[in-house]
Amino acid sequence: MPAVTPEPIMKVAMGFMASKHLFAASEIGLFEALSSGAASLQELSSRIGVPARTLGIVTAAMVSLGLIEQDGNLYRNSEVAAAFLAGNSGRDLRPMLRYFDKILWQNWEKLAEAVRTDQGQPRFGKFTREQQQIFSDGVEAVTTSAAMAVAASYDFGRHRSIIDVAGGTGSFLVHVLRRNSSLKGTLFELPGACAVARQKLAELPEGARINIVEGDVFKDPLPGDHDVLIVANTIHIFSVAHNIELFRKMRAHVQSGTRLLLADFWTDPSHSQPTAAALISGSFLLTSGEGQTYSEEEADEWLGRTGWQKLERKPLAGPLSLIVAEAI
Repeated sequence: MPAVTPEPIMKVAMGFMASKHLFAASEIGLFEALSSGAASLQELSSRIGVPARTLGIVTAAMVSLGLIEQDGNLYRNSEVAAAFLAGNSGRDLRPMLRYFDKILWQNWEKLAEAVRTDQGQPRFGKFTREQQQIFSDGVEAVTTSAAMAVAASYDFGRHRSIIDVAGGTGSFLVHVLRRNSSLKGTLFELPGACAVARQKLAELPEGARINIVEGDVFKDPLPGDHDVLIVANTIHIFSVAHNIELFRKMRAHVQSGTRLLLADFWTDPSHSQPTAAALISGSFLLTSGEGQTYSEEEADEWLGRTGWQKLERKPLAGPLSLIVAEAI
C-alpha cells in the first residue's frame, strides 16, 4: 500500500498562492508583453516597467503552473495563455481575473464566518461605479462560452420576443440575437448593471434590438409581452424561497406554452459535482448573503410547484448547463 502523504492537503491549501500569482501576472501585463513572441526577463522588465528580480518570481510561478513556457533564458506564452490572457482576438479572461482579485477575494476572507452564521456579505446594489464595472465585465467573461452555447443549442426560431431576467450586461441576449435576426429582446436588471449594459450595447448592432428596463425582480412587474424567458447565471444568487417566488412570478406573467430557459451551475443531488460548481457555491453565499448552487432535482421541484413543466436539460460550456421548461 502506498504511504499516505499530506500532498493533497498542501496542494489545496497553497491554491490561493497560485491564484494571486496569476492575478498579479495579468495585472502587470505579463501575458500581453509576451504576445509578440519569446523574450528574456530583462526584455520583459523593460516592456512592462517592473523590476526584473520581482518579475522573475511571478514568471517562475507561471512557468511552474504551465501558463508560460521557458526555453533557456527566454519565455513565451503557453497555448492557453496566448488564447485567453494575452489580449488576442477571441475570448478574453482578463476581466474575470480582475473580478476575482478585486471583488471576490475580499469576500472570501469571510467564508468561515458566513458558514458559521449563515450570513454572507451582500453587495448587490452597493457597488461603486468602478466596482460595478469590474463585476459586470468579470461575470460576462466567466459566462461568455455558456452564452454562446445557449444561442447555438436552443432553437429560438419558434420565438418572437425574449426577456433576460436579471440579465447582467445582456451578453446572453447579444449572442441569441446575433443568431436570430428577427428576434427582439428585453434586458431587465438593477440600475447599476443597466448603466454598464447601456455602454456596452450601444457599441453593438444587436443593441438596437434590446430594450433595457431597470427594475428589481421581486419588487417591480416584469416588462413587456414575451414568449421566451431566460434566467442565466442568476438562480444561484437567491435562496430557495426567493427562487420559488421568482418562478411563480414569471409564470403569472406569461401565457401557456411560453418557454423558460434556466442557465446555471446545476449540480448532482449531492451538490458536489461538477467540482467547479461545488467550489463557486461559497462565492454565491458570500456575494448575495443567501445564495448557493442548486441541483437539477431542486429545480425540477420548484418548476412543478409553480406551473412549469421541465422539458430537458442540456450541457453548455464548462460547469454550466441549461434547463428548458414550458408554462402549463
